[in-house]
Amino acid sequence: MPRARSLSLSTALAVTALSLSAGLLAASPAQAATGTITGLAGKCLDVAGASSADGTAVQLYDCNGTGAQQWTVGSDGTIRALGKCLDVTGNSTADGAKAQLWSCTGGANQKWTVTAAHDIVNPQANKCLDVTDNNSANGSRIQIWSCGGGANQKWNAPAADGGTTPAAPMAVAPYLYNGWGSPPNPSTITQATGVKWFTLAFLLSNGYCNPQWDGSRPLTGGVDQQTVNTVRANGGDVIPSFGGYSGNKLESSCSSAGELAAAYQKVVSAYGLKAIDIDLEADAYSNGTVQQRTVDALKTVKANNPGLKVYITIGTGQSGPDTSLINRAAASGLTVDAWAIMPFDFGGAGQNMGNLTVQAAEGLKNALKNAYHYSDDQAYRDMGISSMNGITDQNETVTVTDFRTILAYAQQHHLARLTFWSANRDRPCTGGPADSCSGVGQSAWDYTRVFAAYTG
Repeated sequence: MPRARSLSLSTALAVTALSLSAGLLAASPAQAATGTITGLAGKCLDVAGASSADGTAVQLYDCNGTGAQQWTVGSDGTIRALGKCLDVTGNSTADGAKAQLWSCTGGANQKWTVTAAHDIVNPQANKCLDVTDNNSANGSRIQIWSCGGGANQKWNAPAADGGTTPAAPMAVAPYLYNGWGSPPNPSTITQATGVKWFTLAFLLSNGYCNPQWDGSRPLTGGVDQQTVNTVRANGGDVIPSFGGYSGNKLESSCSSAGELAAAYQKVVSAYGLKAIDIDLEADAYSNGTVQQRTVDALKTVKANNPGLKVYITIGTGQSGPDTSLINRAAASGLTVDAWAIMPFDFGGAGQNMGNLTVQAAEGLKNALKNAYHYSDDQAYRDMGISSMNGITDQNETVTVTDFRTILAYAQQHHLARLTFWSANRDRPCTGGPADSCSGVGQSAWDYTRVFAAYTG
């Protein structure tokens, strides 16, 4: 793999109308998709006690694969489980009105819109499906509330067209690094570009198997916690990134897959995460034992956190990445939400980095097809691109125009992830600390604005 981000780190990752006809059960929609709806802390939207009786509470609960957690999102605007509809009690439009299960009536209190921002909105009330008091405990009631963008209002749901809700708000998450210099305030970037998600880098080992930011800053309570709080207050969320180029890697420091899974879980639990990024760079990851330990640990984390998105970020050559880790993962039964390549540090200036990125991404597509026996479309939807804005470690120039080329490719093929290293660099150079700017002529946040147009 290339020495991706080496400079960056060496010098410095979620009832009733009192029914007009309670016994009426509308016909199932012709176009629908069925599956779990996951929300706060990766838990599932659940019908209490798996009861289909009218008035049964809808709650948050550990995902368990039962019919009480299988929801059909219909093109008619209904969301159904156990043959009945998700319903706002009493046809209410007030904050705090509870969600319940009720016989389908066609009423406005049983209509829902799943948005690209992962809200589930009742149009009649113009309010969001919400976990009461932001409480992730099993049994927390679901209600409607004014939409505020909080994690307790974000849901991953099947889509009526048979796909999934658009990934763009989560997919576009520039890396933000608090480890040196003058990190930008994420509020500034959000206000300027609309991007609300950030990949927060990097979680490393403190010398053995305990995750800390950069291996030295506390997991919670410090500057990184403050960044998480700020991002969430703005209606977004973070994707903590494990690894990077420099420092002690948990994947190497932990002595077993079980220990590594526990280290990952510590971070997932500490922040109630929806996604993590495993940024596998540097020589440590070329070791087969480390690769297998990482694969096995991620299998455990995925099994223990249904709904958690797992991204793996790897280096690449111009024709695509080394396939050893992808092949190992496929052989071990690990599927992830995106395999993202870092298409830079190819060596040498004067190259068209937009075209080279597309070339490398096609190589990744072929690797995923071969390893997982995917169709072209499946492979593309399991892919990501993690570029570098401006002057790279090897003096290549990735321009704003190159980002537009990458955006067009991502839009065409519906990639799962579109990000870059880093938000810190997305500003003009004014004599600040090393790697705190792009090195090219630009206005602040130009690169972020391009990827902000991604619709998934």
